[in-house]
Amino acid sequence: MKSKRFKKLPEKTSELAADTIEKLLPVLKKNCTTKFDESIDLSFQIYNKQKKNEVNIRTVVNLPGGTGKKVKVAVVCEDVKKDEAKDAGADIIGGDDFIDKIKSGEINFEKLICTPTMMIKLSKLGKILGPKGLMPNPKLGSVTTDLKSAIKDAKSGQAEIRNDKDGNIGVSVGKKSFSDDKIIKNFNAILDTLEKEKSNNTVKGDLIKSAFITSTMGVSYKLKLGKNI
Repeated sequence: MKSKRFKKLPEKTSELAADTIEKLLPVLKKNCTTKFDESIDLSFQIYNKQKKNEVNIRTVVNLPGGTGKKVKVAVVCEDVKKDEAKDAGADIIGGDDFIDKIKSGEINFEKLICTPTMMIKLSKLGKILGPKGLMPNPKLGSVTTDLKSAIKDAKSGQAEIRNDKDGNIGVSVGKKSFSDDKIIKNFNAILDTLEKEKSNNTVKGDLIKSAFITSTMGVSYKLKLGKNI
């Protein structure tokens, strides 16, 4: 059963012509009538089938406007690196003892960073961390000796971009409370990252089939990207 709030939202917005994010943001924010600070979310459908192989995108983007979320960062490292992790602002720091806690199901963090040496031990927990999307990955910058930079990126506003088997990508671009300028900067950073991934995957033609923007409890609108991706 639809709520009174939902019934007041515009209908059949998916039938409207695609428009730019600059024009759609005021409309989206007007639709954010809940009491909490709704997220502004992007949804992309990509052409993930190529002649010789499938397109697999998994990367991170540092959002210049941040995410508006507080991220609890955990670090698995050697004793000599613990002070570095602490000074950089890590919320949880540990070694073998922490790995044992994760193994027993004690997972109270949103981001896990690990040094290469400790990754050998942590890799055995793939069945626990993998399904939750928490397994550190060198490609994503979460397996590194530079803990200071990795923790700073995770805390300041970093989003993961990955497509599922059907070619769908979902990523938040900010909050209703963000200024339009901040959201647009995040949006452009995501498009730049997708453009790089298109080149890395040697995609011929367009990568993105369609794009939509919505709020947490709102309705979606077709996006005009304005870039050849």
